[in-house]
Amino acid sequence: MPNDSTSHGSFDAGKPTLPRTAYAPFDYDVDLYFYSRTTLEYGSVLPLEYSGWRNEVMSWKHSCYLHSGLNPAFTHRVKGPDALKLFSDICVNGFNKFPIGSLRHGIMCNENGLVVAHGVLLRTGEEEFITHYLGLWTDYKLRTGNYNATGEFIHDEFIFQVAGPRSLEVLEVATGECLHDIGFARHRMSSIDGMNVRVLRVGMAGTLAYEVHGKIQNVMAAYNALMKAGEPFGITKLGRTAYTMNHTENGFPQLFVHFPAPLHEDKGFMEYLGDRWKSPPPLLAGSMGTDMHLRYRNPIELGWGHTIKFDHEFIGRAALEKEAANPRRTVVTLEWNIDDVVDIYASQFRPGEPYMPMEPNHSSQYKGRHQMYADKVLKDGKLIGVSSGRMHSYFYRTMISMCSIDTEHSALGTQITVLWGDPGTRQKEIRATVTRFPYLTEERNERNDVSKITCCVPKSL
Repeated sequence: MPNDSTSHGSFDAGKPTLPRTAYAPFDYDVDLYFYSRTTLEYGSVLPLEYSGWRNEVMSWKHSCYLHSGLNPAFTHRVKGPDALKLFSDICVNGFNKFPIGSLRHGIMCNENGLVVAHGVLLRTGEEEFITHYLGLWTDYKLRTGNYNATGEFIHDEFIFQVAGPRSLEVLEVATGECLHDIGFARHRMSSIDGMNVRVLRVGMAGTLAYEVHGKIQNVMAAYNALMKAGEPFGITKLGRTAYTMNHTENGFPQLFVHFPAPLHEDKGFMEYLGDRWKSPPPLLAGSMGTDMHLRYRNPIELGWGHTIKFDHEFIGRAALEKEAANPRRTVVTLEWNIDDVVDIYASQFRPGEPYMPMEPNHSSQYKGRHQMYADKVLKDGKLIGVSSGRMHSYFYRTMISMCSIDTEHSALGTQITVLWGDPGTRQKEIRATVTRFPYLTEERNERNDVSKITCCVPKSL
């Protein structure tokens, strides 16, 4: 299979060029791509599926996957005496214990306690921190605040996710060293074929998962080395479709998949972005309609209440203290009634107006923009929640979604309905049952005892 290591170029001489991803070899066997503007200046064409979403979603239960679709991750470095104070001021997280070599799932809110950004925050030095997907809001607050610190965006790094029960073994073969010492939410430096990389034990797969960070000039060599190391363990390339599906199944709400951020409502932030960074708000679909305010979320109703530490002042504290004292909503998984789901599919073969088609999942792009789906959740005709991230869980053979639901209706086994279909089209109330969250019941990353895995260091690579 030929691999093209360039980010741009044509399939064949004389044909139009395609701005394909710079973070994975171009794969001529891939048929499905989508256009993403996440690379800001020009966008890129990224694989939707490599080997079919069914095969790919099984990888984080039985083997492992390699995913490069998080790139670029708006990587941002903050250094200086006030660096930790900055993050303490803008994150809901506590930092009383945040040693070098550890990381946090950083959550940032506005004054109303609504999530504006979340991502990974690493401590790499006494006064040095690196963020992924937190950079824009962090840099905005750094520049508009009074902090003895400096910030810079890092454009020469890549991020790979290696996740699944065989992921540790793959990484140990690739690095040639035992990595059992890297605990959950920890990171340290290693190397792959002489190339310096940072290995983190973190991920969205639910099961055992890691990330590999390195320099962009090594991206193709590192990618190929990981694929080679993973061959004996059944490594699978992960495309965009399966990646967005694992967030619902594994109980990790994701910005622009399960909820939007109220960034466009912050005038100061929009002025900070300027023309270079601006992007249009996401397109809205589903029975929730086009009122963006109904889709915003706070950390408590996303299941992140345990990360909030009210031992320091931070943006949104007052709103979240009020919410924590009397939570209005919580997060659950919904199992959709299979007969009702089949009826949606069957309508495509019957006379008259069919129901809105039901694809494998509800994460989509339309004309290079995020298209976000959210459906009304009803009890006796009353709106009691918002369903998003619907997906076909092939492993469990059912249809599920994540739901922010009124607490009085959150008990396991509660019967509710999900209103399917855009406003103005033929709609159907689908029966659903409140069930466990997270839905995935495999041994989870944070509780996985890697001492049960034999250290997999080869004698020679």
